[in-house]
Formats: sequence, structure tokens, C-alpha cells
Amino acid sequence: MHYRYKTKGTCAQFINFDINNGIVSNVSFEGGCNGNLKAISKLTDGMPAEKINEVLLGNTCGPRDTSCADQFAKAVMAAKAEEAAG
Repeated sequence: MHYRYKTKGTCAQFINFDINNGIVSNVSFEGGCNGNLKAISKLTDGMPAEKINEVLLGNTCGPRDTSCADQFAKAVMAAKAEEAAG
């Protein structure tokens, strides 16, 4: 299933990825810090949603209470719940 997430409170505006049986792939960010977000995309490719949530949820960026990584974790868990709901 392809998932597109509208971020809140970050420089990146959207996060796109595929999720299949709880495994995330084909991650891309629109906007944000290009190099860092490409690295997150590569590092999380093929990773289970729960592991992404465990590692990235709660990361902040400067004075913000969220980050692109945190928003990605939230997006992945929302997609996983939607996938489970059928």
C-alpha cells in the first residue's frame, strides 16, 4: 500500500512510502534537509514499522517539539494501523 503523509511543524511538507505487511520501503520526503532525509530514507528501507517507531519517535529539531524523523514515525504507525484495518 502506498501512503502519503502531510507533515505538521517541519520543513518537509510530505512523506511518501510504501508499507506491506508492516515493512516500509520506497521512502521519500518532499522539502526539508535533502541530505539528512535521503539518509533516513536509505537507513529505514526494508525496516519494520515498529522499529522505525522505536528509533525515530520523539526526535526533535532545534526548538520544535517534532522533527521530520518524528513525523515519519507517526506516519508509519498511522499507515500500519490503516493497513491492519484493511
